Amino acid sequence: MRWRAGNQRSKAERDMARGSHRNDTGAFFVATLVLWFVSVVFEIVFNKRSELISIVAGCCFYQAANWVIRLSVSRDPLSVNTSVSLLHSTIASISVVLILVNQWIVKGPDEMFEHSQLFGSTWPMAYPALCFSCGYFAYDQWDMLHYCLYSGWIPSILVHHLILLICFTLALYRKVTVNYLILTLICELHSILLHMRKVRRMAGMRDAKSKYVRVEWVLNWITFFLARLGSHIMITIKLIKDASKFGNGVELPLALFGMAGMNLLNVFLGLDLFKAYKREMTHQHNRQE
Repeated sequence: MRWRAGNQRSKAERDMARGSHRNDTGAFFVATLVLWFVSVVFEIVFNKRSELISIVAGCCFYQAANWVIRLSVSRDPLSVNTSVSLLHSTIASISVVLILVNQWIVKGPDEMFEHSQLFGSTWPMAYPALCFSCGYFAYDQWDMLHYCLYSGWIPSILVHHLILLICFTLALYRKVTVNYLILTLICELHSILLHMRKVRRMAGMRDAKSKYVRVEWVLNWITFFLARLGSHIMITIKLIKDASKFGNGVELPLALFGMAGMNLLNVFLGLDLFKAYKREMTHQHNRQE
């Protein structure tokens, strides 16, 4: 009985410790989000940067989408968050593809990927598109913190959003590397498949032999290697290749730091994706036996 009581106490202590670490983690990321919001408001109000209102518009749009889904489809926080994330991935992917296709037609691949274009210029509609996505990442960070949709002492999803908010916001403030960041959003093509997979599993569609599921996994792996892992590696190589053209500012170190973080998170995502794929295939094999 004493052993059992001691076991229960130690389990309760572990749960309390996990809760304490979660609270500490949440407090840190809430503080960074508040500082970010104050910074954006300061730029808009005191520095008259009206073009940054698109960031606030993005926050409001995706929060409104959250409320609509919550009222009409599901009240489960994870389901709502995933649905809004799917909406953002779709909008961002369409925006990025249209921007790139337009530039490909107007300037051609050689000119559009020159350093002067990627660093100092801004493609048509690239700035508001980046602002709108920046607003989404701020909304999503808040939604995950509000409903505790994260785990671990250093949640990768919150770190990912924080890196993006820092890089996106500084680029928007200084109006440099905007086109580089538009290129990083190509990964949203893969995010569509990630969110669709999560929605499928929430809906109970887990039959690995299903034609739909097999097609989904094929597209998932193709877009992961091309639109996410491959594109981010190519952007990193381009940054290193053009390093001498950046000058002595903070843009290159910040860009390399951001891409290093993105590439590392992509590796972890790939490992998690492989584990999920293996788990689904194993589950299907066990059901057949």
